[in-house]
Amino acid sequence: MVYKLSPSVLSLMKECPRCFWLAMNKGKTRPASIFPSLPSGMDSILKKHFDTFMKQGKLPPELRKNPEKKNLKLFDDPKLLSEWRNSRKGLWIEDNEGNVLHGGIDNLLVNKENNKLIVLDYKTRGFPLKEDTHEHYQDQLDIYAFLLEEMGLEVEDFAYLLFYHPKEVLESGEIVFNTDLKKIKVNPKNAEDLFNQALELLSGPCPKHTINEETQEACEWCKLLSED
Repeated sequence: MVYKLSPSVLSLMKECPRCFWLAMNKGKTRPASIFPSLPSGMDSILKKHFDTFMKQGKLPPELRKNPEKKNLKLFDDPKLLSEWRNSRKGLWIEDNEGNVLHGGIDNLLVNKENNKLIVLDYKTRGFPLKEDTHEHYQDQLDIYAFLLEEMGLEVEDFAYLLFYHPKEVLESGEIVFNTDLKKIKVNPKNAEDLFNQALELLSGPCPKHTINEETQEACEWCKLLSED
């Protein structure tokens, strides 16, 4: 059996190996929850916003405060960027057995000094960042860097997360957002290890129930699912 894995699927593996195994091997997935449409709508608007500046050969205001801005430019191949943004057909690698790891990026920056690529990902939040908020996206950024490298592209050893969260509503009704830019070291080897770990787990027996370290309770979803 071959598998098609993505950042969100690998995130499930880390959260609950049993749910992950049952979903990939038995097609038994968790019940779908209601997903808010605002983040998806913001994602679309932000991509258009950045593309407007890309066509002008400029950085958007959110990135101009970056002290490294003189060395940076937006990736300016719109056709290729459009392909790589497609989460199902974008960044894509396949191992010798046919197993796939894939993902879709938000955007890329280029270091003008060495032409290396830098992953840029947007995040929309309802509240200001906590000290460790950016750490929750480490695997996702590692995976994007790994995919780009495996596709034969040179990538910097860091990425950027750009967070948007609401600040205030003006008298005109317009909503003003704060932005926070976080520079994060990336480790493609971590992504490769995750990919291999997932394949090894999937080829073995169904894992036992996952115990939450904080509550000391088993995962509420996989308790309801049988292995058959």
